[in-house]
Amino acid sequence: MKLLRQLLIILAICFLGEILHRFLRIPVPGNVIGMLLLFGCLCTGILKLDTISEITSFLMDHLAFFFIPAGVGLLAYMTILKENWAAIIGISLVTTVLVMVVTGYTVQLSKRGALRKEAVNERTDR
Repeated sequence: MKLLRQLLIILAICFLGEILHRFLRIPVPGNVIGMLLLFGCLCTGILKLDTISEITSFLMDHLAFFFIPAGVGLLAYMTILKENWAAIIGISLVTTVLVMVVTGYTVQLSKRGALRKEAVNERTDR
């Protein structure tokens, strides 16, 4: 019963995102709006992480299951994929390297910022 209640909370927020998308005609998909709403609720404390922790763990444990429909859907476009395989692989490689570089720089910048903050805190503590 607890998992069902947690799932209903997440589905309600997702549904609210879909409603906002349709009525306000926001050029962002409803599920993305729902994720932003969930993030906002978690950041502001409106929704506590403990309230949905079990269902989120369950969904993360079974995440691979949700990729099956997308993988099967790719089979319908096999001829297009065969014609453009070199471009697809090239774009995938370039974007993967780009994401790795940006992530690396972001981690380095955040570590530097944390070290600076520690240094400032040590100076003020003395």
